[in-house]
Amino acid sequence: MWETYLGKRIKGCKYAIVGAWKLIRNEASIQVQAVISIIMTFAGFYFEISTTEWIFQIFAIGLVMSIEGLNTAAEEIVNFVHPDFHSKIGYIKDVAAGAVFFAAIAATIIGCLIYIPKF
Repeated sequence: MWETYLGKRIKGCKYAIVGAWKLIRNEASIQVQAVISIIMTFAGFYFEISTTEWIFQIFAIGLVMSIEGLNTAAEEIVNFVHPDFHSKIGYIKDVAAGAVFFAAIAATIIGCLIYIPKF
């Protein structure tokens, strides 16, 4: 039973890594977020931010990347289910994009709180 449990967890991790790679490879919005994440990581080392600031920065990066991935999944699902234009589909896509917007605003505020005092 333990091997089965462990094997399933390892397989699940494999699927997650493949999914993350597909996002980074195929989605322009994730690529932009990944570049911003790399820049902010270098900025963190350059400005020698505190452990607490690292926690907030990593959380913000993870939040934006995760919500962006969920937005992409939602768009792919609705495009598959209903490829033609429909107002309900447009609403779903707008709401998913709005979630990314909220996460990006929160991340921007966190970035400003961390880095503005350093200048």
